[in-house]
Amino acid sequence: MSLVRNQKIILNKQKILESAERLLIDNCQNIVIDDLAKEVDMAKGTIYKYFKSKNQIYLEILIQNEKRLLDISINYNKDIKTFLSNFMLYHLNNSNRTIKLHTIEEQITSEERKLNPLFNELYSIREKRIVEMKDITAEHLKRVGSVFSVRDYFSYIWSITYGVALLISSNSCKQAGLDKEKLINFYIDQVINI
Repeated sequence: MSLVRNQKIILNKQKILESAERLLIDNCQNIVIDDLAKEVDMAKGTIYKYFKSKNQIYLEILIQNEKRLLDISINYNKDIKTFLSNFMLYHLNNSNRTIKLHTIEEQITSEERKLNPLFNELYSIREKRIVEMKDITAEHLKRVGSVFSVRDYFSYIWSITYGVALLISSNSCKQAGLDKEKLINFYIDQVINI
């Protein structure tokens, strides 16, 4: 395969994934391949040349998202407070993405068996992210005298983050006119100052 053709394949796959993620999040519904084909100006069959199924597209979006989270861990692995703020802000500044990707992961994990190599890649990246933050988190928990284990603290962080994402995306929160930024900062402080 020529270098130019290989680059074109990579660029087309990336274009499809970026458009699929945007459609998924903006529309708050599952991807319709016909809509995606129109968005990227490709035939539906061309999309299936790059991706075997809609679930493969979803899984590759999840992998890209996990790589972004790994980058946050790598970039902020010296200061737990900065890491926690950036991790939570990443999720909460686009709460629709957080909710939708979490829902999709739960859905395809229970129904898809043919994409094990991609699941393995997703879990490998997630493991690297956790390992990246393990030592600094343990030091933080020891310094503040917390009884949490590192694993339980990571679960706590995710539970709070996902819960706040649901809260700030809810109609009740929007109708109440709550200050989203103040709410986010309140919960970030709760996680940091456990």
